[in-house]
Amino acid sequence: MSAEVKAEEGVLRGQDCPFCHKKTLTLAEKEMEIPHFGRVFLFSMTCDSCKYRKADLEAAEPHEPARWTLDVTSKEDLNARVIKSAEALVKVPHVGSIEPGPDAEGYVTNVEGIITRFKQQIEVLKETEEDDDAKKKAKNMLKKLQKVLWGDEPIKIIVEDKTGNSAIISEKAQKQKL
Repeated sequence: MSAEVKAEEGVLRGQDCPFCHKKTLTLAEKEMEIPHFGRVFLFSMTCDSCKYRKADLEAAEPHEPARWTLDVTSKEDLNARVIKSAEALVKVPHVGSIEPGPDAEGYVTNVEGIITRFKQQIEVLKETEEDDDAKKKAKNMLKKLQKVLWGDEPIKIIVEDKTGNSAIISEKAQKQKL
């Protein structure tokens, strides 16, 4: 093994980046146990040169394709665990969606993390939008999401995954077959 390529438990450094072609890509794999879901593997690629980043999540045991729904009605619901694979579609009705695709990532977070991701997307849109009506709509959406984070407004979270590698872990979550 060359000095540039270092291997540690679940990590491989000094690999060729598929974008900048420098040997600065780190590949990582981590195994996790998630209560009420099982073992998962989190895979990631990160390039120190061009900042390319990709992550995905895969269940160790196969799960059926499913749609998970959670009505967020209290601050406690924000703590519900969300397991999202790169293949999952995350929807918040009347707010937006996080679509699967080549740039999509898998991750483990909670409902608060999902709401925060939506807020970040809307803030970028608000800053880049030139239309005043669209800016006003984005500003109102941000206020609504902040009220959700304070526990003052209900919202629904939907996670659909044809691979079955996603879930919402909460006693209140509803699971349906896709």
